[in-house]
Amino acid sequence: MSVPGFLARARGHASFVVGALLTALLAAAALLSLVWSPWPPGEIDIPNKLAPPSAAHWLGTDSLGRDIASQILVGSQNSIVVGLVAVGIGMGFGVALGALASARRGWVEELVMRASDFTFAFPALLTAIMLTAIYGPGLIMSIVAIGIFNVPVFARLTRGAANAVWAREYVLAARAAGKGAWRITVDHVLPNIASVLIVQATISFATAILAEAALSYLGLGTQPPQPSWGRMLNEAQTQMFAAPMLAVWPGAAIMLSVLGLNLLGDGLRDLLDPRLARAR
Repeated sequence: MSVPGFLARARGHASFVVGALLTALLAAAALLSLVWSPWPPGEIDIPNKLAPPSAAHWLGTDSLGRDIASQILVGSQNSIVVGLVAVGIGMGFGVALGALASARRGWVEELVMRASDFTFAFPALLTAIMLTAIYGPGLIMSIVAIGIFNVPVFARLTRGAANAVWAREYVLAARAAGKGAWRITVDHVLPNIASVLIVQATISFATAILAEAALSYLGLGTQPPQPSWGRMLNEAQTQMFAAPMLAVWPGAAIMLSVLGLNLLGDGLRDLLDPRLARAR
C-alpha cells in the first residue's frame, strides 16, 4: 500500500482521524511540558489551595496549592514513557518468542506457549506488587511490570499470525527453494504480520496508560514529586465534596488518551485490512 493512497483513505476514516488527533494532543502536551509549563508542577502555595480556575491557574489548584494544569501537562510525560518502553519490551521479546515458536514448532512452540500461559497468571498489578515488595515502588518497576505482562500478548499474537503465513504458497515455495526458517521469517513472515503487530501495539499503549495510572493510584507507580495522573486521582478522593473538579481533570486526561489510542488502533485495523472496513 502506497503512502499517498493510505493517507487518502485515512482522511475519510472517522475513527482514525479522531484517534490521531487525540493521540497527537497527548504527544504535544508531553513535548510542550519538556520546555514549558504554566507553573512548576511541584510548587506548593498553601494560601491559594483549592483555588478555582482563573487566568493565573487555568484549571485551579489542588489541596497544596499546586497548579493542576501544570501537573496534567507534566504527567503526560509518564504516560508516554511508560507506554513506549513497556510496549517496546513486550513487543521486542514477544515478537521474537512468537516468531521462534512458529518457525521451530514442536516442543519449542509448546514451551513458549506454556510459558506465555504461565505469565498470563500474573497480571501487571500483581507483578508490580511483587516487584515493589523487593525493589520498592517507582516508575521503573511500573514499566517492567507492564512490559512483562505485554510479552505473552505479543508472543501469542505473533505465533498465531505467523502460523497462518507459514501455510501460504509463497512460503512453501521459499522452503522448496532452500531458504532456512529464519530467512523465511525475516523476508516473508514478519513483513506480512507487521500490520497486525502495529494495531496491537497501539491498543497495548492505551492499556499501558491505564495500568500506569492504576499503579500510581495505589502508590506503586510514579512517586512524588513527579506528577502522575493516577496519583492525582488518589489525592483528589479526599476532596471529592470540597473540590470535585480535582478528580475530573486527571480522569479526563486518562479517558481522552486511552480513547484516542483505541480509536487510532481501530482505524489502523480497518485501513491496513480493507476487508474489515468493507464488512462494516
